[in-house]
Amino acid sequence: MRLATVSVDEKDVCVAILNDGKMVDIAKAAQGLTGPGVAALQGASMQSVIDGGAEALARLSALVADAEAGNHAAALAPGDASLQAPIPNPRKNVFCVGRNYAEHIAEGDRAQKQNVGVTEHPVFFTKPPTAIVPPDGDVLVFPSVSEAIDYEVELAVVIGKAGRNIAADNAMDHIFGYTILNDITARDVQRRHGGQYFKGKGLDGSCPLGPWIETADSIADPHSLSIGLKVNGEQRQDGNTADMIFDIPTLIASLSEGMTLEPGDIIATGTPSGVGYAMEPPKFLKHGDTVVCEISGIGTLSNTVRAV
Repeated sequence: MRLATVSVDEKDVCVAILNDGKMVDIAKAAQGLTGPGVAALQGASMQSVIDGGAEALARLSALVADAEAGNHAAALAPGDASLQAPIPNPRKNVFCVGRNYAEHIAEGDRAQKQNVGVTEHPVFFTKPPTAIVPPDGDVLVFPSVSEAIDYEVELAVVIGKAGRNIAADNAMDHIFGYTILNDITARDVQRRHGGQYFKGKGLDGSCPLGPWIETADSIADPHSLSIGLKVNGEQRQDGNTADMIFDIPTLIASLSEGMTLEPGDIIATGTPSGVGYAMEPPKFLKHGDTVVCEISGIGTLSNTVRAV
């Protein structure tokens, strides 16, 4: 299923997107229903649907099947609503993974004249909820703060079932779905703080997310998806998730060591080569640029850069 958060009359509404592009207001469609999982669907937010677990997903699947068959009146035309980030206000920081594609590591080492290479364990950092940007929203750049704003297209995993010390063999059972994330980075700020990632990657407007969540059952193999990014129509990144050094089960197992992952947690899985700072000369984002991320099986996430 394809699930999204949209704005209707200035209120966020969780919807299921049908094959014809129409959207089913999940809370309205669940009105009057009773039984396991229904209360989560009536909660009207993506987070409540995720919190509902397998029971809520099963009831939602039945509702969507009814709507696809034309048996439901709770559908909105695409023009009636604007897409928001799938989880507009995450409960926690977004978890991110650095240095997870070999060619990206190599280009970064060349640009920084170093030879760190592949790390033994995944590199983790976070981005605060205040960084979230919706589809077609503005990526903010602050000329007084940074002159080196970069991009990184990433497959993002949304956790659906809580767990700590999750075994890699069981990790995929904890996934609710997948979306697209653009890890916007102020490279000069990142270097200024000793290479510690958080400050340079945590600025307001530095985490475009969306356009929706594809539930886990909709993606046959998340390790076989084309992943790319264009700036003003120019292809900058062009890779495949098959090239991850640490696969998704390994990332979940490592991140959950001694730390509980909860429903709605978001994990960005790293980016392929082609980032701006590693080009010769470097190509950083500027006011007015259009950045389009694309991952097969999910769709596209487009944003415009705006200086403030």
